[in-house]
Amino acid sequence: SPHYLSRRARVPPPHPRGEAPCALLAARGLGRHLTGCRSPPMQTSVPPKAAFIPVLNIPRADFALRTETTFLLRELSIPDSSLIFRDEIDLAGLHRAGLLSLTLVDHHILPSADAALEDAVVDVLDHRPLEREWAPSCQLTVELVGSCATLVTERIAQGPPGVLDRTTAALLHGTILLDSVNLSPAAGKATPRDALCVSLLESRFPELPPHDSIYGALQAAKFDVSGLTTEQMLRKDLKTVSGDEHVLATSGIYMDIELFLRRPGLLQDLETFCRARGYSALVAMTVSFNERYEPTRQLAVYSQHEALRSTVCRALEEATTPALQLQALPSPWPCVSAYAQGNTLASRKKVLPILRAALGGGPGSAAGPEEEAAPPPTPMNSLVEESPLAQAVPPVCPQAVLERVSRMAAEQPPPDSDK
Repeated sequence: SPHYLSRRARVPPPHPRGEAPCALLAARGLGRHLTGCRSPPMQTSVPPKAAFIPVLNIPRADFALRTETTFLLRELSIPDSSLIFRDEIDLAGLHRAGLLSLTLVDHHILPSADAALEDAVVDVLDHRPLEREWAPSCQLTVELVGSCATLVTERIAQGPPGVLDRTTAALLHGTILLDSVNLSPAAGKATPRDALCVSLLESRFPELPPHDSIYGALQAAKFDVSGLTTEQMLRKDLKTVSGDEHVLATSGIYMDIELFLRRPGLLQDLETFCRARGYSALVAMTVSFNERYEPTRQLAVYSQHEALRSTVCRALEEATTPALQLQALPSPWPCVSAYAQGNTLASRKKVLPILRAALGGGPGSAAGPEEEAAPPPTPMNSLVEESPLAQAVPPVCPQAVLERVSRMAAEQPPPDSDK
């Protein structure tokens, strides 16, 4: 998931033990790479005592909704108390104090609320098409692979020995397999580089669990929505796109769309959810995989604005890049249009530009593909207008953050060396 990685000077570098994918692992790889290599990959000079700190771009209170991440960290005995969340750090204050450099992980477009941080960005790791230009001084690693964790693995593998320990390898291994749907060609996500990185990790750590075992466990955790309210389901995997007049939300829903539409009180829940966040429309998208890892996709378009709903539906029905091959499904509500999606390889990454164009928005008007967002107290990633980042974060002074990092560093044991 998209997150920030902050670097600050004049702090002993922490030993980030067991970070969550992908910013957490990037912090480890970049920190050790830039401080341990004779020929660092960036021209930017890094102070010898710089701290590389992963920042998860969600409020701590919403971390529990990331069920696949919490499951993986729990399996590896990594406490969430070792993580730093966006509502626990004042990036703007650190930037004003001249203490901040940012690496963007799994995205490359800052939301308008973070525009002031743009000149602090020195590095980008993303696996989506580049939608904007960055200054030559910013190192770009933008490659169309199945998982951003693949790019992190490659970066770590280029670094000095000792960075890739068993815990780091297990986090990377599980994340790549989940993102690439177990490296299945049928899902259309995996690339040879994803497979190569999985092989690299397994060659160095043969004790890593079998593919089917770890993928099955993570997929089950990701799709476990038992006990969630409709509001929690909508914000578990939320992204937005914006136009001149409207903001449209897209929610990944982990159940059959027809069952979802028949949830008790659904219509009132949809109306309340959109009204509270200023969304004019919402597109719910589902995906599931059979035993051969072949995807099945469905979607539903909700809006109380009939003209807007018709515009969005027409754009989806008539899209050619890609063609979604939609077939209408029965809907219990006149303000909801439901579809089966024949083009099962067209993920939300490919649908978001269609929605953006339907709203008349430009490249900077939306969350970048596959970025998540939600207003407090929702889980989200950073490429979103009207996101929690637009809200004031609790005032955490730079010195307090630096002291916390130093304290964490002093408490961490040295890593296991890789083989």
